[in-house]
Amino acid sequence: MATFLAIIGAAGFRSTPGVMVEPLQAEFGWSIGEISVALSVNLALFGLTAPFAAALMERFGVRQVVAVALAMVAVGAGLTVFMTEAWQLVLLWGVIVGLGTGSMAMSLVATVVGRWFVARRGLVTGILTAANATGQLIFLPVVARLVESSGWRVASITVACAALVVVPVVLLLLRNRPADVGALPYGGTEADVVEPIRSGAARLAVGTLVRVARKRTFWLLVAGFFVCGATTNGLVQSHFVPAAHDHGMPATTAASLLALVGIFDLVGTIFSGWLTDRFDPRILLGTYYVLRGLSLALLVPLFGADLNASIFAFVIFYGLDWVATVPPTMALCREWFGPTAPVVFGWVFASHQLGAAAAALAAGLVRDALGSYDAAWYGGAVLCVLAAIASLAIRRLRVPAPVPEPA
Repeated sequence: MATFLAIIGAAGFRSTPGVMVEPLQAEFGWSIGEISVALSVNLALFGLTAPFAAALMERFGVRQVVAVALAMVAVGAGLTVFMTEAWQLVLLWGVIVGLGTGSMAMSLVATVVGRWFVARRGLVTGILTAANATGQLIFLPVVARLVESSGWRVASITVACAALVVVPVVLLLLRNRPADVGALPYGGTEADVVEPIRSGAARLAVGTLVRVARKRTFWLLVAGFFVCGATTNGLVQSHFVPAAHDHGMPATTAASLLALVGIFDLVGTIFSGWLTDRFDPRILLGTYYVLRGLSLALLVPLFGADLNASIFAFVIFYGLDWVATVPPTMALCREWFGPTAPVVFGWVFASHQLGAAAAALAAGLVRDALGSYDAAWYGGAVLCVLAAIASLAIRRLRVPAPVPEPA
């Protein structure tokens, strides 16, 4: 439960800048491209922090890392009320909040699942990953209404307070390993208990990258997840609200639609975890990316000032596919890279957020240059086809992955 709450917070805190784009533009006169730089930095650091956060969890413990991360989010969000320049937005929302949320996201899921579960790993991965959707569902409409009724500063303070509220929950309830409560991993035996790797965090993270960089599978997973990030956090989460507003839809309505994505993502990701325990994860990934590309290709004519059945259909379809890619991707990491899978997945997830960062910035620049987001949506559809090809090119490993020596 504590892990679920921390992931909810990370998703909610990271997703809120998308509804602040227009208020910041109106107050400070910054272009969408300038604001997108902060969004891009936030998304990039959210991912690049993941492998180092996983290594820090090995070295110092999950509870300690998550508590510090929440404090960073509170500081970064709270100080935004005093900013006057665009570079300050980059520093606070981009760097500090990006580092904080990145330290308690997918690397936390990979670490907790790897330590606490042997049976039903796919399903548990889906449930914890779905917490991202829940965080978006809770925060986006609330923040959008706060921005509209009380201004973006009140919304920022609300995010800071919410982060601080979760800190005592983490300190009281979160445990580092099953042994801390005298238990074994669920569905496992003594043989499934993996001792922590006491190497330095940076050494472990970088050493793992050097080893796995020789594997073709690693780069195929990286390519697919780069596109996954570009077409979710980068395009839709960062720019769906302003794109819908371009077509006359109120920002609060668009934010509510984006939150609705979170409801269906909750269903889709848990179901994807269930499927991952039973079917070839490569086929699942290929299917997910093809369906996502199709929905992006059909999005442009669906925008309008009023809600209609077609835009709801897109929200439902895209929501079911939002991060359904995580359980099969994590399963392939475990299959190929064994006990170091959490750190490996951290690097794979870093590519997800680099894709998100690139797409967030590119879409903002496209909007400034062309006056619409249309080219960005069609470009995302093409990328999804390439991701499907990369996923289907991965080989299955039929023997357990060896336990590597620490770097």
